[in-house]
Order: sequence, then C-alpha cells, then structure tokens
Amino acid sequence: MSLFKLRGDLSKPQSLLLGLAGFFLFILLWWILAELLAVNRPIVDYDIHLPSSLDSTSSQINRDSLARADSIAFADATEFEKVYPILPTPLGVVKSYPSLIRADDLSGNTLHSVWLNLQGYFWAILLCIPIGFLIGLFPLFRGLFSKQVDALRYLPLTALTGLFIIWFGIEDRMKVAFLAFGILVYLLPVVVQRINEVEDVYLKTVFTLGANTWQTIRKVYMPSVFSKLIDDIRVLTAISWTYIIIAELVNRQGGIGALIFLKSRQGDMEKVFAILIVIVLIGFIQDRLFIYLDRRLFPHKYYKTSLMGIKEVEYGIFTMFGVLVAAVFLPIVWSGYPLALNSLAFIVLIAAVIIVIYGEFRLRKSLVN
Repeated sequence: MSLFKLRGDLSKPQSLLLGLAGFFLFILLWWILAELLAVNRPIVDYDIHLPSSLDSTSSQINRDSLARADSIAFADATEFEKVYPILPTPLGVVKSYPSLIRADDLSGNTLHSVWLNLQGYFWAILLCIPIGFLIGLFPLFRGLFSKQVDALRYLPLTALTGLFIIWFGIEDRMKVAFLAFGILVYLLPVVVQRINEVEDVYLKTVFTLGANTWQTIRKVYMPSVFSKLIDDIRVLTAISWTYIIIAELVNRQGGIGALIFLKSRQGDMEKVFAILIVIVLIGFIQDRLFIYLDRRLFPHKYYKTSLMGIKEVEYGIFTMFGVLVAAVFLPIVWSGYPLALNSLAFIVLIAAVIIVIYGEFRLRKSLVN
C-alpha cells in the first residue's frame, strides 16, 4: 500500500515502525536544536572579598564597581562549560528525574494535582448533566438560560481567579471549583447540543410504543447523549491540565502546577521539561482510560452482539465510580469520619479491580471463540 494515498490506512507493522521512527526523529531534532541554542559560560572563581569601592563602612554601594569586577572576572576566564539556558537536551531532562523525585517530591505533587483534577471532573460533570438536560429538553429552561450558557464560553477564566479566591478562599476547595468551572463552561453547551442531535426516528419509535416522558428520557435521550458525551468529556477534561498551573499558583502548597512554576522561576529548564513530560504522560494515560471506558460502558458502538464479561466489567467500573463519589462527598458531609472507612474504600477498590480483570478475561475469551 502506498504511504501517500489520501486517507490511507496503515498496517500494524507499518504503524509500529513509523511510530518508532517518528519518536527517534523527534528526539534527534530536539537534541540538535538544543545544541544549536547552547552557549559557553565562563567558569569563574568568585572572590569572597568585595572590591575597595564596596567598603563596608560606606553607606552606599557602588554597583558599577561590582559590575566592573564581574566583567573583569569573566574576561579573564580561561575555562568554559556548555550550558543550555533555553532548551535542555533530552539526556539532561532524563537525568533531572532522580533529583525531582528525591528533593522535590515529584510523585506526591503529581498525585495531589491528579486528585484536584479528578474532583474538578466530578463536579463539572455532576452539574453539567442535569442542567444540560433541563435546558436541552424543556422549552421553558431553554428560553430562560440558553443564551447565558452560550455566553459562558467567552468568559476569560484566568481573570476570574480573584473572584474564586473571594468565594472559596485560597485552599484546595478554591482550586477544585476553578478547575470544575473551567470544564463546565465548555461542557454544558455540548450537553445541550448532544440532546438536540438525538435522531427523530428513535423518538417516534418510543412514542408509537406509548412511552411517557420519563421513559423517553431514560430509554432514548440518556443512552444516546451519554454514548457521545464521553468523547466530549475526554477532550474537554484536558482543559483542566491547562488551568492547573493557574489554580496552584494561589497559596502554593503542593501540586505539579506549583512545582513547574517554581522551577521555571529558578531557571531550571531540565526540571521544567521533565515536569511537562510527566503532564503529557498523565494526559495520554487519561485519554486511553476514557477510550477504554467508552468501549466498555457503551459496547453497542463497537460490538453487534452481547459478549460475556461486559456486565462484570461494568459492575467493576461503576463500583470504582462509587468509591470516587464517596471520597469526594464524605469529607464534605462528615468531617470527622473514622479513618477505617479509608481502608474499607481501598478494599472495595481492589475488589472492583479484580471484578474488572475477571470480566476482561471472560470478554477476551468470548472474542477469541
């Protein structure tokens, strides 16, 4: 098959080989560009004694003398070292990870940001779905609020940080609210749009069968909207990783956003790029996870018949969702809950993972047969 055929498909070996070639080509171009932008910095042994013009008894400091002393020291330097002030090399980025993990608690800060994002996803989806269904289904609410919903997309979210500080304080609650709102302003109009895209043939069918309003919503609108909405959520939740740095700059008490801001201020470019790679990897894993959820929660989009193991996988996934809901709501409604509940939630989570693995085993077996 020609590799230049319009919209042509690649075989699995071609896709693998071209993917590897593209990766190594990207690394090579990165390395070449870093070397081109590198500079030679003179190695200077600074004298701890100040110049005579900077006498400690003087009330004023002659900054020109200090600059002149530095200039002379740089001019007299005989040894140089190559530095990368703009773009670090891939090897330098890789070598920065041990220090990031040991000295900067990269894993802890990453988990903190992931948890903030998960809470942001949860609240955004929890608010968007019922509000979106009300506006999309009922003319009364559509007439009252549809224009305001469309206008939300034009809000400059970065300029609203001060308002969220006033409303929610400077702790993690504010950051979660800011991240949730950043998703909500884009997701809410999409929910309304997906409701409008439900095909009339399904509505006429259930009407012919005598379905009432609730049955129509439950059997037609919800399955149709949710099966498409998960793709929209997968795309829109990436927005929260754009806003995580803005949110975590307030009261910097941890998080990968605060860490990357600190390292950029210090000019530690190797660690900045290392953290960016971590964010990209998290985003890639998140994207794969949403694709997996789409295939398991809405199997009718991919399989023509019901397969063994699908139900078990769904039960396990919904159990994980239940643990997430409990983890978000429990600290809000019960501030002094026993710590033993955390252990119980962990056990339930492990059981849900085992159920999913068992379901996947049955599903793979049925696909082979």
